[in-house]
Amino acid sequence: MRKRRELADRNSVLLKTHLKQHRARLDLTQEELAERVGVRRQTILAIEKGHYVPSALLALLLGRELGMKVEELFELVSEGEGEE
Repeated sequence: MRKRRELADRNSVLLKTHLKQHRARLDLTQEELAERVGVRRQTILAIEKGHYVPSALLALLLGRELGMKVEELFELVSEGEGEE
């Protein structure tokens, strides 16, 4: 029973992204950032819209390119909390 509760708790957590704001702060287009980290522009768009969760490697590459820690770009929030 404990495992089911742990899984349910994990499933109610979302990844909130601040990628768009930090990318814009550096005046980078989605295309430019995508090229720098080796993905397509559509991948950056999907991450910014919350439709795609980046791998740990991609999150680290994004952080490095933007001069930030991964925790500054992404945060875990409870369902409903991350909606603006």
